[in-house]
Amino acid sequence: MNKYEEGLKLLEEKFGNGKDNIIALATIAREQNVKGTPCPVVRGVDAYYEDGTFYVTTHGKSNKIQQIAKNPEVSIASCSEMFSASGIGENLGWVLDPKNADLRNKLRKVFAPWYDHANNEKDENCCILAIHLTKGTLNINHWEKLYHMDFVKKIDMENGGVY
Repeated sequence: MNKYEEGLKLLEEKFGNGKDNIIALATIAREQNVKGTPCPVVRGVDAYYEDGTFYVTTHGKSNKIQQIAKNPEVSIASCSEMFSASGIGENLGWVLDPKNADLRNKLRKVFAPWYDHANNEKDENCCILAIHLTKGTLNINHWEKLYHMDFVKKIDMENGGVY
């Protein structure tokens, strides 16, 4: 097993296996600040992890979805597991769309304690956000071992990653 594969295995152990994870999700604001530059916007979200992608249920008219529609570049972080990454956000559409059936069932199970309270599936704006990871760094035991992963090329990046 190479270092990239080892990192993926650790991500699955930490975030996968049907866990409800709280991650910080950063997007870029749709409007610019007074200096004319875009501002980052960050919020905590519940996310399900599977195969290099985090999934979030949300509302299609939420700021995060509108921001991602304008600029799909996102970043995520988990302080408890010392993982940070960049990725591409994608609105997968209505949770009840037949193409989302398998994923919806997984999300309902993982988010069972609060899913029905927080989501109105009859509203066609109740959607699934996919965060497809592109690059990330997993920090094990406070810098004892670092995994700098390129999820697109499927390699470990020896000279750094996302901190």
